[in-house]
Amino acid sequence: MISENDVRYIAGLARIHLEDEEVPPLTKDLEAILGYITKLEKLDVTNIEPTSHALPMKNVYREDEVKASLPHEEALKIAVEKENGAFKVPKVIE
Repeated sequence: MISENDVRYIAGLARIHLEDEEVPPLTKDLEAILGYITKLEKLDVTNIEPTSHALPMKNVYREDEVKASLPHEEALKIAVEKENGAFKVPKVIE
């Protein structure tokens, strides 16, 4: 059985602030989730292959193709600042 103190403790570990009125419904929800997991633990899965996705997945890569693009000078027309033929942006790492 999950208590409200358990929910508050888990929220603290996750750095989630909960209001007092949020705790009872979350306690009920967590109890239901753990109950469902208990049901799943009882299933016999000895002959079932592990999967990473419920549906078959495949990569849909396309070949790289060179296509016409915006000319360099045209792209730089909208730059707030430019330097040496490139966009100049503020430094973000010190």
